[in-house]
Amino acid sequence: MPRIVFMNDTLVPENEARVSVFDHGLLYGDGVFEGLRSYSGRVFRLDAHIDRLWASARSICLEIPLSQQTVAKAVVDTLAANALSDGYVRLVVTRGAGSLGLDPNRTKDPQVIVIADTISLYPREYYEKGLRIVTAATQRTHSAALSPRIKSLNYLNNIMAKLEGLQAGCVEALMLNHKGEVAECTGDNIFVVRAGTLLTPPPDAGILEGITRGAVMELAHAAGIDCRESTLTRHDLYTGEECFLTGTAAEVIPVVEIDGRMIGGGTPGAITARLTADFHKLVRQ
Repeated sequence: MPRIVFMNDTLVPENEARVSVFDHGLLYGDGVFEGLRSYSGRVFRLDAHIDRLWASARSICLEIPLSQQTVAKAVVDTLAANALSDGYVRLVVTRGAGSLGLDPNRTKDPQVIVIADTISLYPREYYEKGLRIVTAATQRTHSAALSPRIKSLNYLNNIMAKLEGLQAGCVEALMLNHKGEVAECTGDNIFVVRAGTLLTPPPDAGILEGITRGAVMELAHAAGIDCRESTLTRHDLYTGEECFLTGTAAEVIPVVEIDGRMIGGGTPGAITARLTADFHKLVRQ
């Protein structure tokens, strides 16, 4: 069965979902996107994702041609059209078709696209035994060049770091900012437990403020776990008691080795297990 895709104002079969070769989203990565999850037929924190999409678009002077309510409904309708209860949604807005030059004022017809599919998680063994990750030489894009809070279509920075991880035999890689501080991984935020306190890099370290990251911080506070944003170095990670990543697709996944250093006892820790269970309970409510 072909997938059904939302294009601008209607649902169409995937083979009819087309964008112009002159679209600046294709030519220059000029656009924004969101990745969302549905659980048991409900989209997790849909409003937060829609708000972040609009903030990203506003930051790059991209006017989304539909209302927030219409786009939110399109996400729900696309999932329903594909009969997906537990699924993943990619919501994309491009600048639209224009000339071969950079000038965004010469573009027209921004494209709003919603794609729904089954979710591809990390293998179960990674959730049970934990991930090995390495630090990439590729730095997180400097916030003075492009704000990491903009979830843009230009993901080459992350892709280059991802390649480094894969070449080292790891499915994820840690990225540092221009000061050598811990920022985030190529597709996930990072947390570390030190002396019983849960720490994660602050926004000014060069991170995307993940929706799952925010949910896990809320769960930690509710569980009485001391959770703070803090500037971190690799030393802080190497000497941590526990480490885990968070992301829309990954959810909560433990890390047991970084750059060849075993974290804690080399197995997922108690705080990671508690927050993983609490997160699974939250998304099913």
